[in-house]
Amino acid sequence: MSAAAVARVAGPLDDLGVPDPLVSGSGERITSARAWEQQRPELLAAFEENVYGTTLPTPAKTTYSEAGGGGGSAKKVTITVTGPQGDASFTLRLFTPTSGTPKGTFLLIDHRGSVGDDPGSGGYAPAATITGAGYALAALNAEEIAPDDAGSYRNGVINAFYPPSQDLPADAGRTISAWAWGASRAMDYLQTDDATSTGIDPGKVAVIGHSRGGKAALWAGAQDPRFPVVISNNSGSTGAKLARRDSAGESISAINSQFPHWFPETYKRYDGNADALPVDQNELLALIAPGRVVVASAADDGNADPQGEFLSYLGAAPVYELYGLGETGLSSATWPPATGKGFRGPGMSYHLRSGGHGLEDADWDIYLGSDLFTR
Repeated sequence: MSAAAVARVAGPLDDLGVPDPLVSGSGERITSARAWEQQRPELLAAFEENVYGTTLPTPAKTTYSEAGGGGGSAKKVTITVTGPQGDASFTLRLFTPTSGTPKGTFLLIDHRGSVGDDPGSGGYAPAATITGAGYALAALNAEEIAPDDAGSYRNGVINAFYPPSQDLPADAGRTISAWAWGASRAMDYLQTDDATSTGIDPGKVAVIGHSRGGKAALWAGAQDPRFPVVISNNSGSTGAKLARRDSAGESISAINSQFPHWFPETYKRYDGNADALPVDQNELLALIAPGRVVVASAADDGNADPQGEFLSYLGAAPVYELYGLGETGLSSATWPPATGKGFRGPGMSYHLRSGGHGLEDADWDIYLGSDLFTR
């Protein structure tokens, strides 16, 4: 690891007891990308076992039904998956530039279910702005994958894989895991001939989510190396925020109490006991390497603990350094960095926006202006 990379990660994390991603489960020091990749499945399994739950299996069958969209939408795609209990369907909307080949595609895990056939121009999902900048937007309707409701979250894809009349296993993934799984099914489509005929390059797809959608985007990117860019926007607890800052912002206990359908029952073992977690979120960000990880925070978003997100970003850098990508783009490890400025290294990107919780035009200005798909 370079001296510069060490300077960026040493110090701020020392007193938090955060797991070192470069120490294997058996206590051995990881010193190469090859050794990291050998260790990676064990760490991924630890997140599945302790945090996000068992992921849904690959469908026995997947079909796509396409229709022309309106108002600049290239396509509206219904993705139907088949599990042992039957079929389930959800919608992917694809918006592409009116001319030229897209420079890349932003796959939005739309947990609000607010992206319709006609593109918007500002805020949360500004399709017209994105396509005007030469990119494509693929909007995945997460509410159809798993409704964001404790009483009905199984009614999307989950009941296609588990008997609806039976309780889910305690370690089964719930809503956040299902959304992440859905993003991978959307990526399956973006690799088809029908998608690439629109100019979509499946090698240039950024999975992005805001808030709870950002939690799902990180879990999708950690599991699926086909995403070369993974963007967490204000994802907070069980997203980019360090779990070991449990007393800052939203706690594990609070998130499990308010949103009991997001994570498996087994995650509740760590309510008020975050230090007992065998993993922490800097390691989740590290699992995205060598793909680009992008962390965006908001200065006044206390519930998401922007400082905890910043520290997690720093804590992932040692793994990126194994690939020669450890430069974070930050000029200092001191909190807070300058607001409104995009910090970009060869494999890691960060920004702190002024204001509160949201996915805003200012965020998109940085994403669209940062050339995220190149080193």
